[in-house]
Parts: sequence; C-alpha cells; structure tokens
Amino acid sequence: MKNIAIFASGGGTDMQSVIDGVISGRICGKVVAAVVNKDGIFAIERAKKHGIDYRVFSLSDYCDSETRDKAIVEYLRGYDVDLIVLAGYLAIVTPVLVDEYEGRIINIHPSLIPKHCGKGMYGLNVHRSVIASKDKVSGCTVHYVDYGADTGKIIAQQQVPVVEGDTAETLQARVLEAEHRLLPEVVARLCE
Repeated sequence: MKNIAIFASGGGTDMQSVIDGVISGRICGKVVAAVVNKDGIFAIERAKKHGIDYRVFSLSDYCDSETRDKAIVEYLRGYDVDLIVLAGYLAIVTPVLVDEYEGRIINIHPSLIPKHCGKGMYGLNVHRSVIASKDKVSGCTVHYVDYGADTGKIIAQQQVPVVEGDTAETLQARVLEAEHRLLPEVVARLCE
C-alpha cells in the first residue's frame, strides 16, 4: 500500500476524487497528508472530515518558494510518502521538492498538454484560452512534475468536446468531471 500526499489550493474536488478512490478500494493506497497553500479553503474541511493530517504552507509565511518547499519536505518526511498528487495546487513547485520526490509527483492539468499550459494557465484562464483558440476538443492531462510548468512526461489524457455556445465556466465544469474520473484512475495504476 502506497502513502499518498495530496496538495490542493481550493475546493479540493480533485482531492476528493482520490480520497473516494481510496475509500472504495480502487486505489491501493492511503492519503496520509495534505498540503494546502491557503487558509480557509474547503480542501482543509475535506482533510478534516477524512482524518487526514494537513498543514498550510502560505508563501507569505516564507522568504521565497524554495524555503517554503524545504518546509514542505520536512513536513512530509514524517509520512514516508510514496506519491505526491498535485490536485488543483496553484503553486509552482521548486527543484527542492522535485529533487526530493523525483518521479513521484504528478499533476492534473485542465487541458490537453501541450496546448493551453504553462505559467499563468490555470483555472478559467485555461478554458478562456481554449475557447479563444476555437479548439473543438479540450480535456485534461495527468503528467509527472519536473522543473518546468506543465512540461513533465504525460501519463494519461482524457478528451472533452468543446460544444457550440460553451463559456469558460461550462467548459470548466465538463473538464472537471473528466478530471474526477482520470485522476483516481492514474493514481490507482501508480499504486499497483
């Protein structure tokens, strides 16, 4: 059984999809820790509800991102973490974290990488970009995390059609549904 740490920045719905996969037995693992970068987000409530230890690592509490990531590494050392899942984590991780967990950090991104990704491409920005580009298909990607923003090796993708009249919000809702299917599938495979 693999020990999983989940990183989140908002409501934690992708986080919940992994937790649900563990509870149902589809994922042979245990969520042992949660890392969040903001106080007061609903991902914290999800962690509390499921008895998952969590800690807030707000960048404003550290002199820079590297120092924050050193603190995260120290926090995770007590959990013997096998896999880190960035599930809607809106911070770029630094080489400090990547080096410590090389090949064991994955991210879910709300587009079909290599399109609509990189710095500044998160949340509704991604879906606005898809619609502005007049793409007929969008989707989501799970990939390994490396030193770049959304540049790591792709593990899996799921397509979502862009339909006539879509707004960034309607497209985001459909892509999120796909994320909730794809992310736990990939985590289950990596925990086998």
